[in-house]
Amino acid sequence: MLLRKLHHVAYRCVDAVATHDFYTRVLGMKYAAAVTNDHVPSMRAFSPHFHLFFEMADGSYIAFFEVPVSPPMGSDPNTPDWVQHLALEVADETALMAGKARLKSCGIDVLGPTDHGFCKSIYFRDPSGHRLELTTRTTNAAEATAQENEAGPMLAAWTERKRREGWR
Repeated sequence: MLLRKLHHVAYRCVDAVATHDFYTRVLGMKYAAAVTNDHVPSMRAFSPHFHLFFEMADGSYIAFFEVPVSPPMGSDPNTPDWVQHLALEVADETALMAGKARLKSCGIDVLGPTDHGFCKSIYFRDPSGHRLELTTRTTNAAEATAQENEAGPMLAAWTERKRREGWR
């Protein structure tokens, strides 16, 4: 396989200081790096930005760009609000509930836990409005293998249903 692991995922933030506070103080992440430029290195376009990185236990990062001279952030009006989110895994249900308690003690609204059958999750938003999920796996190895074996047939059935229903 070509891909080894996630290096980072990047989102836009409204305010770098508020983002730093949330991801370090509230979520307990390590503030690992920052880059600032007036020009985008890959495109050479003028766009002053501050790029900050928060490290997770596996060495991957969640990163954010504050781009103050760009138009305000928006969302895709054609995508349901719950679809786009970042799911972060915790060790177990005890850690999940500790995370919920920590978020609530910081004044963060939390939804859940929600039992999805293969994992349990809580949901909340960061200061920029990004939807986040803390989740823990609840399946054993045999159940995970069964899910993997069912994934192909489920995709085929979904494709057939779209065709039958006349969906795009």
